[in-house]
Amino acid sequence: MNPFKQTVALKDVKCFALHGFYPEEQLTGNHFIVDLETTFLPIGFDDELAQTVNYEDLNQIILEEMRNTQKLLETVLNNIINKVIALYPFVERVEVSIKKLNPPMPGQVGQSFVQLSYQTEK
Repeated sequence: MNPFKQTVALKDVKCFALHGFYPEEQLTGNHFIVDLETTFLPIGFDDELAQTVNYEDLNQIILEEMRNTQKLLETVLNNIINKVIALYPFVERVEVSIKKLNPPMPGQVGQSFVQLSYQTEK
């Protein structure tokens, strides 16, 4: 049995995007911060990129989905997770969150936060 668990993650990926339920949000856009974390059993330690999750791929997935305007952040999170799983089927756990900075609502709200997790049944 492999005693190791490996985590590959990106934290604080800053994006400007047009996500939002209200039409004006999709016109004016907002600033977002995305965190994406993957956990899996390491395939090996032979200093080969093919044996791990490439965080450049994770960044590309985030940027693609942030460009794909959605009403709900939950949809964006689900799309990110599905792409990670499709690219890296050996991943056991994926956790992704999005913070919308200064969401347009009354009062002084620093950020809204939505998180979604996926875990295999191993």
